[in-house]
Formats: sequence, structure tokens, C-alpha cells
Amino acid sequence: MKKISLVVYAVLLLALVAAPFIGFYPVFVMKVLCFALFACAFNLLLGYTGMLSFGHAAFLGGSAYLTGQALKVWHFTPELGLIAGTLAGALLGLVFGWLAIRRQGIYFSMITLALAQMMYFVVLQAPFTGGEDGLQSVPRGTLFGIVDLRDDLTMYYVALVIVVAAFLLIARTVHSPFGQVLKGIKENEPRAISLGYDVNRFKLLAFVISAALSGLAGSLKTLVLGFASLSDVHWTASGHVILMTLVGGLGTLSGPLVGSAVVVLLENKVGDFGTFMARLTGVDWFNTLGESVTMVTGLIFVICVLAFRRGIMGEVIAFLDRRRGKKA
Repeated sequence: MKKISLVVYAVLLLALVAAPFIGFYPVFVMKVLCFALFACAFNLLLGYTGMLSFGHAAFLGGSAYLTGQALKVWHFTPELGLIAGTLAGALLGLVFGWLAIRRQGIYFSMITLALAQMMYFVVLQAPFTGGEDGLQSVPRGTLFGIVDLRDDLTMYYVALVIVVAAFLLIARTVHSPFGQVLKGIKENEPRAISLGYDVNRFKLLAFVISAALSGLAGSLKTLVLGFASLSDVHWTASGHVILMTLVGGLGTLSGPLVGSAVVVLLENKVGDFGTFMARLTGVDWFNTLGESVTMVTGLIFVICVLAFRRGIMGEVIAFLDRRRGKKA
């Protein structure tokens, strides 16, 4: 199974490297990569530690705004802007986590949601965030004074390197002794406590790592798209990352990658599909699909929950395990 996974990841990486040359729009693929990183960071918390956060939009959006402010107003270089956004996500995660891990289950989730909503209203009313218009015209600048990021193709490969490095960090964390403790906490927290582990310390560290990587995703998104908007910090962003993780496969490394690609593709291509079907069939109703993206996304989610309870990659992995068992 491990060899198969390595081959799949290698093929995926080669496909991403070649994507701009086979007809994929670099900015769109970069947007998918940013959300893939966001989903992977969230999966580290929910899939491997069992902590359902409804407030991860605060880390994505807060870091996005801070990076935009740093690049546009403070004239930071791109690398310093990304570092600042990541550290801001980690700091927010430390504060949110310290308050939230004192409770479990739905109470933990509601605390994270309440804190995220507080962050949303701070961003909405702060004078430097642009209010409902968001923070616009954020420059990409020059990386390390050498690499000009204004070129989309150059920016694409820089974003790809950052996301791959972050994914490898997550994979290393999951397979480390620290990651095994997190899995033990998820499966049986009282047993982990009886073995002498400081469970709250491990939970807080997992929360901070997840928040920092979410902050990196938000910072990279601002650098790529050139703006930070209220949608980044709204509670619906937290809902989206939960949807991506569940559709792709909770507790799998590859699941958030697949789930984010599916959800972002649906959001961006449903309207085009509706237009195509309207022209093909002559039925005007299909033209309204572009205005009903949330309905279509919700329908896909319901289908996945009913037909693929483990998520897309969870079901694929389970199928391969069954075949392996039969051969054995």
C-alpha cells in the first residue's frame, strides 16, 4: 500500500508540474492548491486528533488580511508577508486553542465558532481592512529580491513548492511519535491520560500547527489572487473546509487534496456546465445552475455521505485493502 501511495503522489506531482502546459489556468490551479493546503491543515485537527473546529476561517482570513496589509501598506517582501501571516495564524490558534480545549465535543466546536465570528466582526469594522470591499490591489512583489512573482507561471511554481513542502510537513507530523499520540487521543482519550500523556498540551500543539498552516494557506491565497475578502473570514469558509475534508476522506492524507479539488471545481464550473447543457438541450433551467452552486454542492455532499461514508479516498483505500486481504 505504501508503494502504491508513493506512486500516486509522484504521478499527482508530475501532473501539477505539467498543468500549465496542458491547458490549465495557473491562477485557478493555485486557488485549488491554497484550499487543498487549508483542508489538509484542518484534517490534521479533525481527522487525526478528533477535534471539530467551526472557526478555522479566522485563521485563513485573519492571516490573509495581515499578509495583504503587510505587502500593500508596510511594503514587506513576499517571503516576509507569508511568514507574518503564518505566525499570525499560529498566534490566533494559540489564543483560540487555549480557550477552546477546556471543553470537548459540541461545546469545543461552538467556542471556536463564537471566537471566529468575533474575528469576522473585527475585520468587518476595522478601518484598514476595506470593510465589505475587502483589501484590494495587493502586490505580489519579488521573492528574495530575485524571483518576480508578477508572472503567473513563476507564481504558480512558487506556490506549488510551498504547498508541497507544507504537505510533507503534515505527513511527517502524522507519522511521527507526536502524530501517533494524536491518533491515540482521538481513539481513546481516557486511555491516553492513563498512560501519562498531557492530553491538553498535545491538543493545543495540534491546534496551533493546524492554525499556522491554515494561516499559510490564507497568506498564499492573498499573494496569488491579490486581494483578501470577507468571505475568507466568514463562517461559511469553515463550512467549506469541513465539506472538503469529508468529501475527500476524513483521516487520510490524500482525502483533503481530492475533496478541495472537487468542491472548488464545482463552485467554479457548475455555471459553465449549466450553460453548456442549456445550449445542448434547449432547456433554459440549466442556466440557473450557476446561481445555485450551494444547492449543487450540498447535493454532492449528501450523495457522498450516503454512498461514500468514508469519503472518496477513504472508500478507495478501503477497496484496495479488501482486495489486498483477498489476495493474502
